[in-house]
Amino acid sequence: MERQWFLESIAANGSHLTYQITQLPFRIGRDPDNDLVLTSRGLSRHHALLTPDISGRIRLTDLNSTNGSFVGRQRVEGSCLLDDKDIVHFGTAEFRLRLRVEETSGGDQLRTMLVPSGLRLSEMFVAHEREFLDLLDGYGMSGAAQPIVEAQSRRVVAYELLGRANHPLLPTSPMRLFSLASALDREVELSVAFRRFGIAMIAPRLQGFALFANTHPKETFSEEFFASLVSLREQNPGLDLVIEIHETAVTDSRRLIELAARFRDIGIRFAYDDFGAGQARLSELGEAPAHFVKFDMGLLHDIHLASERKRHVVSDLVKLVLDLGSVPLAEGIELEAEAEVCREMGFQLIQGFLTGKPIPVDQLQGPRQIAG
Repeated sequence: MERQWFLESIAANGSHLTYQITQLPFRIGRDPDNDLVLTSRGLSRHHALLTPDISGRIRLTDLNSTNGSFVGRQRVEGSCLLDDKDIVHFGTAEFRLRLRVEETSGGDQLRTMLVPSGLRLSEMFVAHEREFLDLLDGYGMSGAAQPIVEAQSRRVVAYELLGRANHPLLPTSPMRLFSLASALDREVELSVAFRRFGIAMIAPRLQGFALFANTHPKETFSEEFFASLVSLREQNPGLDLVIEIHETAVTDSRRLIELAARFRDIGIRFAYDDFGAGQARLSELGEAPAHFVKFDMGLLHDIHLASERKRHVVSDLVKLVLDLGSVPLAEGIELEAEAEVCREMGFQLIQGFLTGKPIPVDQLQGPRQIAG
């Protein structure tokens, strides 16, 4: 299936206008370098950013705009995931997000036809499907590890395993690979392949450090997922593995309590990923506290320039996490000024380009590797 996102607005005369989201990231603002340039009253020069999410949805990040971004008339602090038909405001400019899904299969009726010359080739099958299936089997699979450091000392205490590809015909970025996987309905298989590769190839080079590994929301509560973790634990008894739970899975307190118990039985710690004020997940966090809570990078982007109101919101969330006995981790930190504010707020761990960029697997030096 082909998925196409677009923004719909209504002009003053009542006519409907559509703006196709041709590529992601997609930037909205007043300056001409944005993908969607708006002159509406109250819009910032660089107001908001739309990016793809591993779940197949779109993530809206407010870029500390003066007049805010809103979803369902609720102000976004940091970022949040969007759904089809969501009403979004950038300042006073109102839009509805729409998703058009077109079938790319030929249906049940098969016929042989003579095709006239000069017609454009159809795109009924996913491009590079064979190469993607080779990737799932390990060919062209690669990875990296990004340091996670103590907020005060900058000492490396853990790494996050990141999936990559070095296949000549496939994209290298995990987000584009998951888009391809989504078209083939094989997101879980890609997630498992990345995790298997990272633990097999990267973990032995980083002995003595905790290793964070991502999951796809489609696999979180499946028996196959738990069985794979049991197998990993049996094969790597000394591995300090931390499983990251995607925010879209943090919706049901009862299932999360069961999930935490299963992790405890297996001997694996877990983290809530992309935690932020716009998710309304506070009750679930209280019912099933994670060992680590990774704060959404959109929430912390340019936090040193954010309003006092936003900084107060983030500070209160950090205090809540600490009171629950979890370790707050600031993700996506790129500037020293951001790190300083995070330390003042009580963040115990930091991850981002400031304290260490992802290190490709072939450049990992072994257990003494430090942040670059």
